[in-house]
Amino acid sequence: MRISTAPPLMIQVTKMVKAKETKEDEENLLVPIETYLKAGIHIGSQYKTGDMKPYIYKTRQDGLHVLDIQTIDKRIQLAANFLSNYEPGKILVVAGRVYARKPAKKFAASIGAMVSVKRFVPGTLTNPRSPNFVEPDVLLVSDPGVDKQAINEAGKVRIPVIALCDTNNLLTDVDVCVPLNNKGKKALALAYWLLTRELQLLNGIIKKRSDFKEKIEDFEAS
Repeated sequence: MRISTAPPLMIQVTKMVKAKETKEDEENLLVPIETYLKAGIHIGSQYKTGDMKPYIYKTRQDGLHVLDIQTIDKRIQLAANFLSNYEPGKILVVAGRVYARKPAKKFAASIGAMVSVKRFVPGTLTNPRSPNFVEPDVLLVSDPGVDKQAINEAGKVRIPVIALCDTNNLLTDVDVCVPLNNKGKKALALAYWLLTRELQLLNGIIKKRSDFKEKIEDFEAS
């Protein structure tokens, strides 16, 4: 058996450096890590797909897969930066899942985006004769499974798709994956609250994050 010859002091220094790096990562999060934990934004389902495997941190004893919080945070920032390249009025938010409807509508109203909740009517993106026809430049969906029709049509008209994805989702035709619990009302409220705040900051509506006065609870489904 090979025995480590690293001096005890070197081992101690290495542990201190790693602890410092972890603390710095937590300090750079969009919200305190406790806020993420309280919302359960990292708690996935008991199912996982190969597409979502890279985003899974661990699997609990009860079988639930846990997503990596730092990755969630970075991906929310990435999604906000991606959306900031488009005129707010050309962003379409689709939310078929019940708990996603209120936060999606709140997000859309806060930045001036289009929104579709409940059932997505076929032809909304592909049939100019449809009364529901719209021509967005980018699509944001709350669940690739529930909002599959919207994703399929976005692919046909060649517009990019950002999706909030749980551990059980497939990433077919998804351009930007934001891994998170897309079934919990508190998790969805926090996700859309963060996207709203970051977009308002990037679009110059607010000058700093503390200027954003909306509460997370304002985005939460009843």
